[in-house]
Amino acid sequence: MTTYYELNMDGLVGPSHHYAGLSEGNIASTSNALTVANPMSAALQGLEKMRTLHRLGIKQAVMPPHQRPNLKLLHQLGFKGTPVAQITLASRDAPELLSACYCAASMWTANMATVSSSRDTHNKKVHFTAANLVSNVHRSQEADFSQHLLQRLFHNSRYFEHHPPLPKTNTLSDEGAANHSRLCRRHEDVGVHLFVYGRQSLPANIQRPAPIRYPARQTLEASRAVARNHQLHPENLVFAQQNPNAIDGGVFHNDVIAVANESVLLLHENAFLDQAGVLQTLCNKAPFTKIIEVSNQRVSLEDAVGSYLFNSQLLSLPDGNMVLIAPMECQQHQGIKDLVDELIMDDSNPITQAYYLDLKQSMLNGGGPACLRLRIPLSDAECQAMHQGVMVTEPLLETLMAWVKRHYRNRLHAHDLHDPMLINECFQALDELTSLLTLGSIYPFQH
Repeated sequence: MTTYYELNMDGLVGPSHHYAGLSEGNIASTSNALTVANPMSAALQGLEKMRTLHRLGIKQAVMPPHQRPNLKLLHQLGFKGTPVAQITLASRDAPELLSACYCAASMWTANMATVSSSRDTHNKKVHFTAANLVSNVHRSQEADFSQHLLQRLFHNSRYFEHHPPLPKTNTLSDEGAANHSRLCRRHEDVGVHLFVYGRQSLPANIQRPAPIRYPARQTLEASRAVARNHQLHPENLVFAQQNPNAIDGGVFHNDVIAVANESVLLLHENAFLDQAGVLQTLCNKAPFTKIIEVSNQRVSLEDAVGSYLFNSQLLSLPDGNMVLIAPMECQQHQGIKDLVDELIMDDSNPITQAYYLDLKQSMLNGGGPACLRLRIPLSDAECQAMHQGVMVTEPLLETLMAWVKRHYRNRLHAHDLHDPMLINECFQALDELTSLLTLGSIYPFQH
């Protein structure tokens, strides 16, 4: 019998990790703008998370960072000349755009793409659509390279099918798997897909509930287009609108307020518009689902966003039980810690363990455990058909930790981006990384 599981592919934090406050609606990002970041610590914290999951027996892989600075984008924005000249001009005339071109946000691979299991698609292949991320300049530059990278890592056309990012228009704004969940009894079973959107763009003349303070990013039109391209069966689809009040409270993606794994859906009571109707539809299509709905009285929306409880990872262990991988901020909040303890003690759900991890460098920029990983459902054969150089092993983790310590700064401020030495530091690090991961010349600067 074919074995299926979910590969967790974590983004490796890039050497230009800094806090520029570029993400409107992401409270942590804007609150910590222009503070001092520690790229070395950020990368090591991410690698320790990968080590924890690997030692738990969970399939784990590493996603390399994108090239930063993005010299092509600087050129498109009118900053010409040598790389040093481009950086100097941008630093003088548009430092916020220089921050965008140095942005290391590709570390949050939950936004990289939407992935569909071969168990669910008509042609029985794993389907990938790189997200266009048009809501923010600093994220929109990722789309084309994300597609290139996914095609390099999952190159066997017998098993994998790749779709280009959706057209780069606000109507088709796509933020990737951060707004997509798959519910199933086990990973090898056919799943029901929950696509969550913030707004519907068309027709434009109809008034719909909408956030007031912050923009809604994912559109219904984008979610439907991804589902069609992935050849998912219509009867296995559920489309749900985010609660506009939650978006205004800092829930810029659904994975800030809900997390699902196999038969379990853990969510806050303010996750969806018409939540009772959404959950009833889910129960009709996936009656095996165990819904754990946390009330606002138990955990306020503010505390949910501040602790990133629902941005924890919920993962299946080899023994069939589940583990919650939460940020340490959840352990430090007594009410949330008590809730997690109760979940573990409750025999009516399969969650039997919780680990609290130090991901402070990522959290300060608005990304918790679930933001850092792309979930890729695979069979044994499909996993063997992907690029093996990125699969996590203890020796690879040790090698990558040593690589980080050789190349990364332990202090970086947005004002430091004008330093011409930083360009060479980043490129030297990435050039060595491609050898460590046996990826060949994947970056533009290598050609």
